[in-house]
Amino acid sequence: MDDAAAGSERGTPPDGTETSYVSLLINGTTHELRLDNRTTLLDALREHLDLTGTKKGCDHGQCGACTVLVGGRRMNSCLLLAVTCDEPVTTIEGLAGQGRPHPLQEAFVSCDALQCGYCTPGQICSAVAMLDEAAAGHPSHVTPPEGPVGGDPGPLTPEEIRERMSGNICRCGAYANIVDAILEVVA
Repeated sequence: MDDAAAGSERGTPPDGTETSYVSLLINGTTHELRLDNRTTLLDALREHLDLTGTKKGCDHGQCGACTVLVGGRRMNSCLLLAVTCDEPVTTIEGLAGQGRPHPLQEAFVSCDALQCGYCTPGQICSAVAMLDEAAAGHPSHVTPPEGPVGGDPGPLTPEEIRERMSGNICRCGAYANIVDAILEVVA
């Protein structure tokens, strides 16, 4: 059986490392790779596919710099094994459409919502999913309880946005401008 036909067949190279063939749909393109079973999605993106927009921050799921969208949900790619990823992945490189930046990318620039820019790809991917979650009626910890469960959480206030974005850390402290950028898109 040749490599292309192997699908998810497992193999053991001479060094004893367990590997698998994986098919990853990333930013609309299918990538066939043979990876060490321990390879994170983050390392697959950066080291095997040269998609370096997703950043490696803490490598422990604590900072959010590696946030990508998996099946439309935000995920810390440093905690997700590439061999388990069977849903479409969207990275910061895949958010733009028709040769134009995503509205959140434009808002981050216009609101000066970045300083060093290291956390920005993760912040933007997280914000995209956060807006989808809010639009779908998913409450947060600070959503007023008077609304129906699973119903409209109400307007996205700065407090609501800060709570929903709390998994993404900015060492430069651009939080106020990040909230402004998200509010600009919401408006």
